[in-house]
Amino acid sequence: MTKIDKEKAREERIKMEIVVDAYDQYERAIGWYTYLEDTIRFPFEARCTGTREVSPLEEGETAQVIEMSSIEASESEMFVTIEWIDRELGVPLAQLEPIAVDSDTKQAVADWHYWDGRGYRF
Repeated sequence: MTKIDKEKAREERIKMEIVVDAYDQYERAIGWYTYLEDTIRFPFEARCTGTREVSPLEEGETAQVIEMSSIEASESEMFVTIEWIDRELGVPLAQLEPIAVDSDTKQAVADWHYWDGRGYRF
């Protein structure tokens, strides 16, 4: 399968499984949240791929991702809760790259990275 075929398959999966029947911003956010929460196997280790103003993580740091953050935190983009130093806090999923995860988790995170990277919004 070529990269173009893979991207078409990803676009189709997103359209038909994740944001299907979503008519507004809130419904698209719920679709993504539900897909990620149901598909990702928590906990997993992840590496920060870049700094973000809303996150204390620096590029290259690793953290244990323990769950999806609240749906309220994920109304504009998907946030996950990490164990970091001596506390738990939410960070953008787009900032993290999973390390040694199962194929479903890898695909789900890649789907979100694709959506976010293309500039798609809820």
